[in-house]
Amino acid sequence: MNTPSTIREEIAIRAARLIAEDGLDYGSAKQKAAQDVVGNRRIQADWMPDNEMVEHEVRLYQEQFQADTQPQRLHALRQTAVALMQWLADFSPYLTGAVLNGTASEHSDIHLQLFVDSPKDMEIFLLNQNIDFEVHETTRVLYGPGNRLSKVETLSFMWQKQRSIPAEGVHLYLYETDALRNPTNALSGKRKHERLDRAGVERLLVQQPETVSTPPD
Repeated sequence: MNTPSTIREEIAIRAARLIAEDGLDYGSAKQKAAQDVVGNRRIQADWMPDNEMVEHEVRLYQEQFQADTQPQRLHALRQTAVALMQWLADFSPYLTGAVLNGTASEHSDIHLQLFVDSPKDMEIFLLNQNIDFEVHETTRVLYGPGNRLSKVETLSFMWQKQRSIPAEGVHLYLYETDALRNPTNALSGKRKHERLDRAGVERLLVQQPETVSTPPD
């Protein structure tokens, strides 16, 4: 019998495979998985898995099918993230996303939160470093004092730690400087402590150098 819970679980499992194997983002993976499961029928909101449920299935999938490659890939991405954060030290970088939570795989990019007086400061910095970047459409999120509605601009580019190492995709989320005092990750809007500074990421590398790990609370 197709109950909401069984449909939700099947969508989560299919979405996890799309994320782990094809590099889809959570929203796109869930929509594609839902279409595979129920076809073109309109699906009720409570039949869709939340991101936490999908993330759980991603971890299970990686443990079962990618155990021989995923930990090494995660380790390499975290090493690159540390080097990138050192390069961007003047902008108070914090790591977020799959590279932080331990589910990063072959297609994953590095996601950083930066804190700037003006997005133009970061754009000028990248231009001076001869970095070819794209400016994504500004989004509006709740963060900062009073959880007010604020703009966040995203800059995306390819970055190499060394010429002998393949370039990695990087996405910089540019927050206002005063948002640095807010511990909530505005990208998720729900969970706290989902970002780490460079020292925290370095501790992850030391604690579990080549295994999947979850950031400390």
